[in-house]
Amino acid sequence: MSDRTEAPITMSTDERRASFSLASVIGLRMLGLFLMLPVMAVGARDLPGGDNPAWMGLALGIYGLTQAAFQIPFGMASDRLGRKKVIVFGLLVFAAGSLLSAAAPNIEVLVLGRALQGAGAVSAAVSAFLADLTRDEVRARAMAMVGASIGLSFALSLVIAPLVFGRFGLSGLFLLTAALAFSACAVVWRVPSPAKVQALPGEPSMRVAQLLQLDQLNRLHLGIFAMMVVQTAMFVAIPLSLDAKGIPLADHWMVYLPLLLLSFAAMIPILFWAERRGKFRVTFLIGIGILMAAMALFLGVDDFRLWLLAIWVFMVGFNLLEALLPSWVSRVAPRQSRGMALGIYTTAQSLGLFVGGTLGGLLAGWYGLSGIFVACLGILLFWLLVAIGLREIGSRRTMVAERPSSVG
Repeated sequence: MSDRTEAPITMSTDERRASFSLASVIGLRMLGLFLMLPVMAVGARDLPGGDNPAWMGLALGIYGLTQAAFQIPFGMASDRLGRKKVIVFGLLVFAAGSLLSAAAPNIEVLVLGRALQGAGAVSAAVSAFLADLTRDEVRARAMAMVGASIGLSFALSLVIAPLVFGRFGLSGLFLLTAALAFSACAVVWRVPSPAKVQALPGEPSMRVAQLLQLDQLNRLHLGIFAMMVVQTAMFVAIPLSLDAKGIPLADHWMVYLPLLLLSFAAMIPILFWAERRGKFRVTFLIGIGILMAAMALFLGVDDFRLWLLAIWVFMVGFNLLEALLPSWVSRVAPRQSRGMALGIYTTAQSLGLFVGGTLGGLLAGWYGLSGIFVACLGILLFWLLVAIGLREIGSRRTMVAERPSSVG
């Protein structure tokens, strides 16, 4: 009998279909974003004003700022107006920004186009939509599918971007991102809409200010901010280190893609164990420890094979935590405020991207790559101390979110 109670819970056909569809939506959306990263700094030089470092930096960074500004409004709108309509609208806004960027006659208009791209901030709404369509017991698995789609999109972008840019230029890349956004609209429109989410007995519907008083959510929001600061800073350090080891930028994908796939092979059994046993908290702390171990490896080794091992360890920890965090937020948040809560979460995520990129660049210039690794290790240690205060969510089907009175 005990074996039966501990048997892994499988995803239903509808859950698998919804997870795959929404993961592909995020994947298409993120591929459209990642395609710009390897080539924009070079391609924008052809635009009037594109040789100005300040404007170029703004063109790269403004996307993260407008993402942060619009995640909560889009999440709130999805709670009230329905997930599907809001997601499609956001994707169309992103496509409009891509088209404006493709037609940009100068760097100033390119900045406006990038800002408009960021304003189509649908990550929170998509995560809430996925949470609506999956049970608590399998949600981390569904979120892992989203994480896999993001990772694969990043790896594909490193291959596709130089090819498309070489043939069609920066405008061609932006037109491709618009086409990907339109394709994502078609995919999300075919996903069945869930039944209206009902609050649990005694569960309140909250405003943003009330959600910001919840201790457990705040610890998770700080977590995604810290993780994205580390991730973005590391993707300043890792490409520079690979280049210093004689691997040209065009070949970096040959490193990333196999290590990414191997990291998922290592991470998924850990995730299944956490779901089956209800051991999310200990798995979460282990994930932070894995990231800290990666930083120690980066600082302590110079051999190329051990360096690749450090990148793999980093990817295992990052992908594990990337699957656990949004799943955890969706379970702690009041059901009727799930989109709003995930909006706060993705706002913290977007700010982490912006801060991490800026911090990584400054530290690389001031202290070299070791400065980035030391700073990331310090951030992870602080995050670990904060995460110790998280309470286990277990493997129960339903749970009531904590009240504001439980703050602290």
